[in-house]
Amino acid sequence: MEFDPVIRGLERVYSKLISKQRLNREDGLELLQTTNILGLGYLANEQKRAITGNQVFYNNNAHINYTNVCKVRCGLCAFAKDPGEKGSYTMTIEEVVNKAGQFADQGVTEIHIVGGIHPDLPFTYYLDMIRKTKQRAPQVSLKAFTAAEYDYFAQIENLPVLDILKTLKEAGLSFITGGGAENFSPRVREIICPGKLSGERWLEIHRTAHQLGIPTNANVLYGIIETDEELIDHLLALRALQDETKGFMALIPTAFHPKNTKFENLTPASAFRTLKVIAVARLILDNFKYIKAYWVSSSPQVAQMALSFGANDLDGVVREEKIYHTAGATSPQMQTEQQLIGMIHELGLQAVERDTYYHVIKTVFPSK
Repeated sequence: MEFDPVIRGLERVYSKLISKQRLNREDGLELLQTTNILGLGYLANEQKRAITGNQVFYNNNAHINYTNVCKVRCGLCAFAKDPGEKGSYTMTIEEVVNKAGQFADQGVTEIHIVGGIHPDLPFTYYLDMIRKTKQRAPQVSLKAFTAAEYDYFAQIENLPVLDILKTLKEAGLSFITGGGAENFSPRVREIICPGKLSGERWLEIHRTAHQLGIPTNANVLYGIIETDEELIDHLLALRALQDETKGFMALIPTAFHPKNTKFENLTPASAFRTLKVIAVARLILDNFKYIKAYWVSSSPQVAQMALSFGANDLDGVVREEKIYHTAGATSPQMQTEQQLIGMIHELGLQAVERDTYYHVIKTVFPSK
């Protein structure tokens, strides 16, 4: 068989892909360590095109970070504060509801709500937040809380996480964020977030959500202290759970930002590493339809490049983001819908506004 010169050095993996063989750990490492970045991008882009063609998705969303008070204080985090520390804050339920209502009145279809592990707030605070926000904006999907938050809710209520999720779903919870995944390696977690739930517990909580019919996203953090092997193992763990439950909607690869963290001496992940991680995720996660190029984490410019490396979702407008920006992210606070559409159309791709569940709201074709 003759191979296109563009995939030089990747012929073995390419042969597996065209024969519909699932890639394994060895393949993932080979791809992550290749110097043929254009060949890797070609393979990932072909895989993406086979799934969603020329479509690139985005949504009209908004973020609300209800508190930065957190008792865990992971070394990787620049956002968290101690109670009473300068710059700490906790929104009242009324403030959250009012802000969500303002966003809803602007046409937002999804509100992303996450915060710290607050040592003093009762579970009723979170339950009332979801219930009252849903009452104020019934048309909006509430994508709320990370697995770390759900684990904490279960602890303070002394209940199985199943019961916590059922209660919040009845109150109006639509979807669960992918946050808190970081990297599942016990070695990595012991160094970067020793007080946070384990990788196994993260997977257990998402499995439970899927069993209840609550879709979730999944994250992978890169550019901190992970080895290539640990990154691939993280992706394979997500793939295995997706085989089991089919409950994940999208993967969000997120670059670590070291500024104002305990790892400030680390060099931020390069654009080269970002494109590699996204492309490898596309090829390894053959059961994930959507891979995000999260412009908040990587910058709009790199996110746009990632659309040629296997990504098919730009997340959304966002409007206000605090967690990455306190860690030194230099990306804008928001991208307008027209800016997102422009990023997509510059590549000759179709811009598709979606809701939380990837139902198409409208398709905007590039002008000829």
